[in-house]
Amino acid sequence: MTSASATIKLPQAAIEATPMPDPRASSPASTDDVSPSASHLSEDDTDVELMQRVAKQDEAAFEQLIERHQHAVIGTVAKMLGNPSDAEDIAQQVFIRIWKSAPRYKPTAKFTTFLFTIARNLVFNESRRRSRKKEYSMDEREDDFHLQTPDPQQARPDQDVLHAELQHAVDQAIASLPEKQRMAVILRRYEGMPYDEISEVLGLSISAVKSQLFRARTTLRETLQQYLNQ
Repeated sequence: MTSASATIKLPQAAIEATPMPDPRASSPASTDDVSPSASHLSEDDTDVELMQRVAKQDEAAFEQLIERHQHAVIGTVAKMLGNPSDAEDIAQQVFIRIWKSAPRYKPTAKFTTFLFTIARNLVFNESRRRSRKKEYSMDEREDDFHLQTPDPQQARPDQDVLHAELQHAVDQAIASLPEKQRMAVILRRYEGMPYDEISEVLGLSISAVKSQLFRARTTLRETLQQYLNQ
């Protein structure tokens, strides 16, 4: 499982010799580092302001962006690839690209759209590189579709075994979805992303996103029918 306290550590050599902050070697950035005027800004406005500072090679601002978004990026990548170690490696690459692209960044969309579009490209590239079927970590997942489990007060001795079996079935069902359907499900269910933002991340229309989600849910219900009927 990816720990909630996991922190991105960016290798300096990967940033073309540009000095980078090492989040593991310092305390988490304080929100006090944001300019006083940022206290009334929206989340996206704060991200944009930080990116403007990153464009000027402000390492403290970059560390704040990492602190604000690293767990969402790592979690999404882990759910897509099924390997926490791979997830942290890909997440590092995401933030390396954020640093390098900051001078060219234009806030034409939400920062999180920009961020997850980079993550999508890297994840899809990694998925296509692999020839083997992904194995999803049971510890990474929740029951996305609120599948029913026995009431704890009526639990049978084998409840834990049955629940583990159900979790594994959910993992495998989501793992078998086509990559765009899988990404849409993860962004919608785990990140709570609205349809319009998912459409920008995936490069699809809003109606196409809804269609992807509908097909994904239909497939999951069919795949997990034996469990839903218990």
